[in-house]
This record gives sequence, structure tokens and C-alpha cells, in this order.
Amino acid sequence: MKPIRWILPLLAVAIAWFGIVPDAHAFCGFYVAKADTDLYNKASQVIIAREGQRTILTMANDYQGDVSDFAIVVPVPVVLDEEQVHVGDPAILERLDGFSAPRLVEYFDENPCAVRQFRNRGGALESMVTADAPAEVRSEQALGVTVESQFTVGEYDIVILSARESNGLETWLRQNGYQMPQNASQLLRPYIRQGMKFFVAKVNLDTLERSEYQSLRPLQIAYESPRFMLPIRLGMMNAESEQDLIIYLLSPQGRIELTNYRTVDVPSNVDLPVFVKDEFPDFYRDMFQTAYENEGKTVAFLEYAWDMASCDPCSATPLSPDELRQAGVFWLDSDSGNRSNGNRVFISRLHVRYTRDHFPEDLRFQSTPNTHFFQGRYVLRHPFLEQADCREAEAYRRSLPQRFEQEAQTLARLTQWNIDDIRQKLPLVDVQAQPWWRRIWPL
Repeated sequence: MKPIRWILPLLAVAIAWFGIVPDAHAFCGFYVAKADTDLYNKASQVIIAREGQRTILTMANDYQGDVSDFAIVVPVPVVLDEEQVHVGDPAILERLDGFSAPRLVEYFDENPCAVRQFRNRGGALESMVTADAPAEVRSEQALGVTVESQFTVGEYDIVILSARESNGLETWLRQNGYQMPQNASQLLRPYIRQGMKFFVAKVNLDTLERSEYQSLRPLQIAYESPRFMLPIRLGMMNAESEQDLIIYLLSPQGRIELTNYRTVDVPSNVDLPVFVKDEFPDFYRDMFQTAYENEGKTVAFLEYAWDMASCDPCSATPLSPDELRQAGVFWLDSDSGNRSNGNRVFISRLHVRYTRDHFPEDLRFQSTPNTHFFQGRYVLRHPFLEQADCREAEAYRRSLPQRFEQEAQTLARLTQWNIDDIRQKLPLVDVQAQPWWRRIWPL
């Protein structure tokens, strides 16, 4: 038997009720690299588009392995029919990731003799499929399980279940080819008490074979519910390590924040040594882990908050109206050129690293009118190290060692890297003043 890897490590429950221009005032450096989800081995992605009590949830599928072993179980607040389930395009998650990922940007100092005054620029829930179901199966009625509906969407066979008690649901799942973890019944119980239904999906191998797709596509679910949450507890049943979850929250109002855990801005807008350009993935991983530990491992980090009609700097172009609809944004008017008022789309990118010990509750969200922009942004300022003979150049060169040391201290504080190792990678600067006569008699 091969292990099933669920669509999301949070899952088995992923439902959401859930060149410098001195005179310019806009961003004047340029984007270098981004900290996207490729940095993490176990990162899962969810898109939640929410207005009022209406939600479209997109669950990314990063499953690798034999598709015949693929299956998911997702608690949902209502019975879903076929029209409420859709198979999405995986490219939309890549677009949202690229647009909102923390980014590294760089500036280049000008010749100090040409510019007299510088201006600051600005778990995975795993399961196992048995080859054959047991020969003797208790009836669904005896188990307290009801098949509310079943249908096929794209390459997925879908069953919607309701249950009266968790032991019966666990037994039904096992009898129908799912080997559940030993503590599954205990974790299923709270969702049954809340009257939730269970969305169960398997791959229809015949449909997949006839299709043009080489990999499984994300599943999208539309529903109405006052509950605005994202269950993560079932996804911790077999998790042996910390799990990373990236949540793209789309709203017509402003930021979406957690109500039962603190939402903290990821460390941002700091100057770093220029060698970080070649070590940005290592920097961001270690910086995030340090911030995660400093906050007690119990917060969600805001990595991006912006109106999706613009960006500054842009690590990717803003999504088009058609792409936003693919991401589940259902409140856009047909006039694709109008993004104001009711057509506004505000994105909040939350990064949650969680374990069963530090995140004992499912994630609960609230929409807010807060439209303050934020981004994870890290700045490289390349020094001007060419020959320059003027008083300003002498003062500029004398200032560089202190500037480099401040950048090194910042990097060490954010990442816990060894400060001596960092110092060895800093640029060397000759701070000795040029003879005064060199200004009129250059070499």
C-alpha cells in the first residue's frame, strides 16, 4: 500500500468559512528575486475569495506519486451539488504566488561627485488506500453515514457525506478504501458535532487518462456560510514536522486577518549586504524561521497586502480580470476595465507555519476595512566603488564601513547567522583620503 498525500498538509479539511531616478517618488530600484513557495518542501497553497457569506475556496494540489493513490477528505459547511464544484487551472496559484511573494530589490549608488546630496530612496495528512475493501461491510445506515450526493467533476469522483458519529465515519472511510490514522475518529468528532458535511474526492483514472492533463488540477468549491474559517487540525494527524501554509485571501474590502491567532507583519524594509543577492533563498528561510521562533511559533505572518490593481515594486504583473475570476473572485462586473468600488480586489497573503502543539485551533478569519499596503521587501544598496576625487567622495567612502557594519548586524539579527562569517563577505573599501592636490593633478 502506498501513502496518500493530501492536497494540503492542512487538509483533510481545508474549508474556509472561512537605474536610480533622483527626482522620482515611486519605487526606483528594481526587483531581483522573490521568496516564492518553491523555498519550502512542504508548503501548501489555498486561495480564499470571500464577500459577505459567500466563499470560493481553491485547494492547490501538489500531490506527487501514483494518482491511483490520491484522495482527499474535506469538511464542508453545506451539502454541495455538482455545480458548486469546479476544477481550476494550477497556473492561477503560480500567478498569485509570483505577484505576492516577498521580494529582494536593489539600488545602485551614484558617483558622489556627480550627486552632491543623497536622498533616501525611498501535516500533511497522510492516508493509505487498500487494494480491496473488506468483504463484509456494515451498512451505511448502521454506521450513521449518509451519502448526500455523488458526481464526477473533471478527473475527480466526488462523494458528499454526512455522519452522526465519528467512529461510524471512520469505519465507512476505511471500508471504502481509506486507511485512516488511529486518532482520526477523535479529530473528526468536532466537525460532526458542528453538523458539517464531508467532501470526499478520488481520481477517476479513466477520465484522467482520456484528458490532456499531465497532473492533477486544483479543486474549487463555492458555498455560502457565516463561518469564515480554515480547518487545519485533521492535517496534523500524521504530520511529523512543521508545515508551511500560504493563504491568498481575496476581498473587495481590505485586509483579512485571523481572529484567534495574532497576525504579524513579516520583518521587512531592511537594508542587507549585497552578497545576499546570491543567497536570498537561504536568507528568507532562516529569517522566517527566526521570526517564527521569536513570536513563540503561534502567529500568522503577513507577507503581502495590496490592492491587486497595482504593485510597487512589481515582481509580476497584476492579475487580469479573467485571471482574478479563475482565482474565484466572483464580485467583478462584466466591465473588465473597471476596478473601483464593487470591483475592488484586495489581497492578503498569510504565511502560517504550524504544528499540532502550537496551533491547537482551526484558523478563523475576519474581513477588515484596513487597506494599508504592506510587502515583505529586502533592499540591497550597491556602493559606488569606482575612482572619484572630490570632498563628497571622501566623506562617502568614510561612511561605507559603518553602513556595511549596520547591514551585517541587521542580517545577523534577522537570521542568526554568524556575524564574523557575514563580515568576511562584505566589500572592501579604501577609506584613505586622496591628497588634496589630486583634485587638480589627477594621476
